[in-house]
Amino acid sequence: MGYQVHIQPSGRQFEVLDGETVLDAGIRLAIGLPYGCKDGACGSCKCKKISGEVTHRPYQAKAMSDEELAAGMVLACRAEPQSDLVLESRQVTAAGAFPVRKMPARVMGLTRLADDVMQISLQLPANAPLQYHAGQYIDILLADGQRRSYSMATAPQDVDAAQPRVDLHLRHMPGGKFTDHVFASMKEKEILRIEGPFGSFHLREDAGQGPLLFLASGTGFAPIKAMLEHMEHTGSQRHAVLYWGARRPANIYMHDWITEYCTRHPQVRYVPVISDALPEDGWTGLSGLALDVMLQEHPDMRDMQLYACGAPAMVEAAQQRAVADHQLPAEHFFADAFTSLKDKIEPQA
Repeated sequence: MGYQVHIQPSGRQFEVLDGETVLDAGIRLAIGLPYGCKDGACGSCKCKKISGEVTHRPYQAKAMSDEELAAGMVLACRAEPQSDLVLESRQVTAAGAFPVRKMPARVMGLTRLADDVMQISLQLPANAPLQYHAGQYIDILLADGQRRSYSMATAPQDVDAAQPRVDLHLRHMPGGKFTDHVFASMKEKEILRIEGPFGSFHLREDAGQGPLLFLASGTGFAPIKAMLEHMEHTGSQRHAVLYWGARRPANIYMHDWITEYCTRHPQVRYVPVISDALPEDGWTGLSGLALDVMLQEHPDMRDMQLYACGAPAMVEAAQQRAVADHQLPAEHFFADAFTSLKDKIEPQA
């Protein structure tokens, strides 16, 4: 036995089976609910309960406060219905969600982009290629059942149908089970198991044609690179600014790529911001936090869309400050917070 969930204002309706969360069912049925980490750590799937009852599995306090819970907010990734539900979720898409699938992937290339960043190029099955929106991510399925999530750094239009592939950008987490293997012993032709696509972080053409703001920290650049490639493929002329923050200049690991992209597309501007440059770096560009620079340059964001990807603290601060102090419409903020395993296993509510 399950319960019916009705989503407003899209009108979508679906059944959540016993033992499923609202998001589990949404992914299974390709409903298109907004989400990020799937683990109750980022808050991207938060929506408003209009009627019905749910119980929540444990979640991070930073994902939803007690005040939000009392006000009727629901974390779809942790909420199990106890009755039929009516939920309000502004970002639900009526169509266009791609089915989630599992498939093998062969490592066809390893490229060191920085001392602590590796690009993995994965060859995918040609007979059933992965369909995804630029900005989404896949899970790598480890042998012990654990998962690691990484955004595609390749736009789907750039995938060769005869030899489909995706690129991933991985930052080395010392002691990390998967990234230690990637940086120490992974070889070409190794076979991985992946599942995807996941996430609701992708360009929204239905949210207007105003200027775009991209805000990235570290490897949060990966899905934004895919979005930029998608814009190039579609011939988009929308004005956009990319603010990419890092500790030191070497952490801006594809500086030449984005500089050359902006040369071809003068309507796109690139602003690297370094927070902890050392004298030997010879850095002469902007210093501080990329978020602060973006907010200083755009005091009024009411006609813009903001896409933020990277550290959870940066993403949360970007949403709060842009909406509260810079007139960004709340429904024009889109994010993918890169939650690490540590983020997911901290004490929970």
